[in-house]
Amino acid sequence: MPTYISLFSGAGVGCYGFKLENFNCISTVEILKKRLSIQMLNNKCLFESGYICGDIRNTDIKDRLKNNLKNFLKNSNRKELDVLIATPPCQGMSVANHKKKHEKSRNSLVVESITLTKKFLPRFFIFENVSSFLNTICTDVDGKDKKISKAIQGNLSGNYNIFSKIINFKNYGNNSSRTRTIVIGVRKDQQNITPFDLFPDMQKEKKLYDVIGKLPSLKIMGEILKEDIYHQFKKYTPHMRNWISGIKEGESAFDNADENKIPHRIVNGKIVINQNKNGDKYKRQSFNKVAPCIHTRNDILSSQNTIHPKDDRVFSIREVMKMMTIPKKFRWGHQSKDELNNLSLIEKQLYLKKEEMNIRQSIGEAVPTKIFQQIANKIKKQILKKNITKKDVLSIVDDNDLKQNDHLKLFIESNELKLDYTTLLTIAELSNSKRIQNSAYYTTQNIVYSIVKRLPDSKNYKNLSILEPSVGIGAFLPLLLKKYEDVNSVTIDVIDVDSNSIELLKIMLKKIKIPHNIKINFLNDDFLTHKFNKKYDIVVGNPPFGKIIKNKKKLSKYTTETENKKTNNIFSFFIEKSLKVGKAVALIVPKSLLSSPEFNKTREILSKYNIKCLIDYGEKGFSGVKIETISFVLDAAKKSNSENMIEVESYITNNIKTKKQKYIFDKNFPYWLIYRNHFFDSISNKLIFNIFMSFRDRQITKKHTTNIGKIRVLKSRNIKSNKIINIPDYDCFVNDVDNFSVGKFLNKPDLVLIPNLTYNPRACFLPKNSITDGSLAILSPKDNKINITNKDLDYFNTDEFSKFYSIARNRGTRSLNIDNNSVFYFGKLKQP
Repeated sequence: MPTYISLFSGAGVGCYGFKLENFNCISTVEILKKRLSIQMLNNKCLFESGYICGDIRNTDIKDRLKNNLKNFLKNSNRKELDVLIATPPCQGMSVANHKKKHEKSRNSLVVESITLTKKFLPRFFIFENVSSFLNTICTDVDGKDKKISKAIQGNLSGNYNIFSKIINFKNYGNNSSRTRTIVIGVRKDQQNITPFDLFPDMQKEKKLYDVIGKLPSLKIMGEILKEDIYHQFKKYTPHMRNWISGIKEGESAFDNADENKIPHRIVNGKIVINQNKNGDKYKRQSFNKVAPCIHTRNDILSSQNTIHPKDDRVFSIREVMKMMTIPKKFRWGHQSKDELNNLSLIEKQLYLKKEEMNIRQSIGEAVPTKIFQQIANKIKKQILKKNITKKDVLSIVDDNDLKQNDHLKLFIESNELKLDYTTLLTIAELSNSKRIQNSAYYTTQNIVYSIVKRLPDSKNYKNLSILEPSVGIGAFLPLLLKKYEDVNSVTIDVIDVDSNSIELLKIMLKKIKIPHNIKINFLNDDFLTHKFNKKYDIVVGNPPFGKIIKNKKKLSKYTTETENKKTNNIFSFFIEKSLKVGKAVALIVPKSLLSSPEFNKTREILSKYNIKCLIDYGEKGFSGVKIETISFVLDAAKKSNSENMIEVESYITNNIKTKKQKYIFDKNFPYWLIYRNHFFDSISNKLIFNIFMSFRDRQITKKHTTNIGKIRVLKSRNIKSNKIINIPDYDCFVNDVDNFSVGKFLNKPDLVLIPNLTYNPRACFLPKNSITDGSLAILSPKDNKINITNKDLDYFNTDEFSKFYSIARNRGTRSLNIDNNSVFYFGKLKQP
């Protein structure tokens, strides 16, 4: 069964949802023993040692957590924890708490939650708190004060895809209003699982009558329903009944015309009206509205929204339990339900006198059971579903001949293997890519999520228009549907030049629920030539990569309206067109965009806009193809300014950094430097840059060379720092260089050789009677007055320069050609 650890678990009301879904609790931490005892009554933990009472900031408590997990994993032969839940106390954050003051030390509990998540690295984590949670200041592990959202991102976003949203639980299955922040993290190695997949589903809200309207009315103060000890008329000072007895549903005692019936106290014989800060005290609730938010002081008339719609009393324990979706079988006491209900009235009153405040406060602080149960159910389904590998998928594709479009459509439509949507999506995308491009690759949903989560928030729109160019089989659509399910009206136009892809997409979409507020329009056309008559709020997608080489007519048509005419790569044209038709643009593109000379103009165009983020996937962007990719999200409606900050996420270094746009787009360097840092700057200050031109000739191949000859052809393995080495059965020669462009460098002085594709640069001078093949770049000084020395070349082989060069090349693995942009960084050491 799946496992979890719960921090700040209170009485375990929320976590009971995980128990209902058959999760095993390894440890639960609660500082109040009386709350922890309720968890024990409900048999929450697997072992007695799992119940930990104490302050989570104490080392011994953290050690117990660590040891419990370590022992469980060892004894159960498991590798990892599935879920970590943290619901730290909200004092200092809650808008309902008028006594709050500066409580950063209190918020250290949030930082402890973050730290333990980082330490245990569960597959999933869930944080829940009040609506102001993420904007509250905490002191992070680095000792700096920052918003909790920044602390979560800074510590966890390298390993997790994280989604946070302020929602009202009434729209997600809870029986009462409760506006809270939910933060869900999914570890990035869970490739086809996103936080959206785990988020509770939107549901129609319930009226208060539908929740408690059929419970027996209680008219006598102190009355307890014989069949249910928790449905009772809680006593209060009798004279207060006069304040509320005459008010109607939706009215407050403060609305009474007679000041004797307005909540007050007598001071020196005079009536002094009580304060009504929140405007919801002594207020009778309405059966025809959603139940109010349940607070900790749900036991008194003077608290917020506590009065029954008909009876002159606060809501009973049973009623608030139903409002918070707590099952009837949840235990609050040692005795069974029947034993409690068979007590005498006096015994029941004594029991409630002892336990009621703890019960009510526990409910007021809790996460509704159904909210966590939904999340638990979704996590369980993801964990327990059969893991279908890419190899399995390719076998399915081949066995069913799914490269044939008709076969693929029939396979998806019938779904005889009962595959989930994500697997069908993978099969469809792999089959489609093999059919169209004769190569098998697909985009995993966690990669798609990294972009979709950064699109403009749904709360920004009442009506939203989205365009997905080159939609294929719609890898982005499921997450777009989830992200914008609460916008009033959404129109998504999807376009693709391939009619089979459009037809397949229509079949795929029948497999998922499309929210009633979203309309999808299908366009079978070429995005680059299609005439759009409007500007979209969002343009998002994965444009095709590839050069147009043979079809000169098509290339001419595409470049007619583009600024960058020095490239023939389709994705560059998609970028420019997207900027023209979209207000916000988010695309996955090759990493070569960052630095290649052919995209100098494209970068210049993009730099004019307010870029929100750049994500470097390295080779993890597509499964099945060795290509480095990045994505960007920008605001095409805003021009860039000197203060614009870019969020840079790296799947290579597993972290997220925020940097000024002008810093990483610095015009003193030839291209964008997304990993630029203080170390890079310190080395830059030691070097004179831009002193070489680069040349590389790929004309010479094995068929042109021999084992002996007049002129040696040097290759990358022949080069060491300041020397040439001989390698048996590797060295080669030619007798004539007249037919090769590299021949112009024969016996020219002061030329430097550097291997082309390496992170460990090494250099030497070109010796006499030698030329190179395409594995080496030839660097020639721009100015003959510059004296390049052996010491300069030795520096290129140092660990310091290698580290610098890695940053200069944006930590690429395949985009490492030395061209007239990247040669800039082979500089000369300044004189001391």
